[in-house]
Amino acid sequence: MATNPATDAYKFLKLSPNPDGSVTRLASPPTSPACPDPISPDSVRSKDVPLDPAKGTFIRIFLPPGTPSDAKLPIIVYFHGGGFVLFSATSTMFHDSCSRMAHTVPALVLSVEYRLAPEHRLPAAYEDAVDALHWLRKQATAGGDEWVKEHGDFSRCFLMGSSAGGNITYYTGLCALEMDLCPIQIKGLIMNQTFFGGIEWTDSELRLANDRIISQPASELLWSLALPEGADRGHKYCHPFTPGLAEHEKVKRLPRCLVRGYTGDPLSDRQKQLAKMLSNLGAEVVSEFNEGGFHGIELFDPVQAQSLMELIKAFVNGGDGVIKSTM
Repeated sequence: MATNPATDAYKFLKLSPNPDGSVTRLASPPTSPACPDPISPDSVRSKDVPLDPAKGTFIRIFLPPGTPSDAKLPIIVYFHGGGFVLFSATSTMFHDSCSRMAHTVPALVLSVEYRLAPEHRLPAAYEDAVDALHWLRKQATAGGDEWVKEHGDFSRCFLMGSSAGGNITYYTGLCALEMDLCPIQIKGLIMNQTFFGGIEWTDSELRLANDRIISQPASELLWSLALPEGADRGHKYCHPFTPGLAEHEKVKRLPRCLVRGYTGDPLSDRQKQLAKMLSNLGAEVVSEFNEGGFHGIELFDPVQAQSLMELIKAFVNGGDGVIKSTM
């Protein structure tokens, strides 16, 4: 008996569709609470602050251990992965990754809890990301959160995301160009294994169609749930590479961009396409593509996790040690 690819994709992602267009998320990935007062003085502190209670959004803030009262740290606004449909800022794998980043760089990390699709289709996640930038500017001008006001260096802010979060980083960076964020200065965009797509499959997507993390049917389903009603994978949110898009006029005004990926990721061709597009449109781009690996490897492999953190540290501190690769 033939299988239904759509049904198989729902099972693969542990989702169940509901008649009203929402989904039931059948898996319960581990979550971690914020810990403002850890037992160990060597542990990163974290806490949640409201962003928009009506939307259920918030920001989880990570403060490195032993931060002197007068220390000013770079600020990294982080967007988690999950194909716009899965996971949370509270998911243990992202909580731990942000803790590691705060400790290694060191930096004040603001992890954004944004709304998920299909209950809130794009551009909802982008709107929540923009809300986070408005919130950050408020901290710089009017105050509110003592960690951010006391320790945040508002002249050194970075946007970062992994997978779908990398996609959010790109579009939020473009939105920020038209916003009055003074005194916030966004110095860079960090896009790790970014989730983009298109109607035609790339060589890496075809070669790794049955990938255990982001298979071709799973990718297709995630986009169908995330994009605006009636849109296909040619939509700019999924495929920003179509020549002549209005957004392309803004790209040359973006701050430095770091694009990172692995050849073992089905999305690697898209990520290389992103780096090439940004460079061709006038942005300053540093990129690193490693052999092998898989999508989200830094969430499972401590060695690769530390490698990513060191790369971020170098980029945030001016780029020393960041390898610029050719496409």
